[in-house]
Amino acid sequence: MKMAELRAKKPIALANEKATGGLRIFVNDVQIYVPGWVVNIDSFRRWVDSEEFPKTGNIWWLNGGVWADMSKEQAFSHLDVKGAIFAVLYFIVKQNKIGRIFTEGFLMTNHEADLSGNPDGLFLSRETIVSDRIRLITGADGGVVEVQGSPDMVLEVVSDSSVKKDNVTLLQAYWTAGITEYWLVDARNDTLKFEILQHGPNGYKRTPKKHGWMASKLFGKSFQLILEKDASGYPEYSLEVR
Repeated sequence: MKMAELRAKKPIALANEKATGGLRIFVNDVQIYVPGWVVNIDSFRRWVDSEEFPKTGNIWWLNGGVWADMSKEQAFSHLDVKGAIFAVLYFIVKQNKIGRIFTEGFLMTNHEADLSGNPDGLFLSRETIVSDRIRLITGADGGVVEVQGSPDMVLEVVSDSSVKKDNVTLLQAYWTAGITEYWLVDARNDTLKFEILQHGPNGYKRTPKKHGWMASKLFGKSFQLILEKDASGYPEYSLEVR
């Protein structure tokens, strides 16, 4: 079967209901090739752990298909935000010995939610690590490369290409996966949005703010994300904690 070709400027979802001859995709003028044997979450995971998987880009299995975004991350509205949050949470987790926290690059899979991809950050509590809530998976070349199951917390920072994914698709998927807290940040303009969403029986509930502060039951502290300008006029973020 001849491979189909598609050009797109935005991330795209591809339904793969049966094996085909593969699909060649152009996203943000970058070409990726989805093998025809990638037809479900487990074959997607095998692809991720193979030499065929693209070395760059943000590629997920979501809702029965491949979601791909090959755009570059913005320095101030994405990378700096992740760094500010991770720096504080890493210190809290390390100092109190309450688990492990990881930045983007650690594959997370949940079969019940039919999702597999790399969150901007995730936290595993000490209790979760030794429970049957998650499994740590070793890659083909050795070393732990994937967590299967339900992490305690995930972080997503919204970009222009991930608005629907982060606010709609992953909101439902993370809830279905049983993730306790979903930290969601949108720093694309001067109106900074930061939410700590708590898992409830029928969906996530927004943590109420008290004078700008939000309490995290998971970390046992309250947080607020502050946006300022540096000496050059660029955005600068800091996660305050008490």
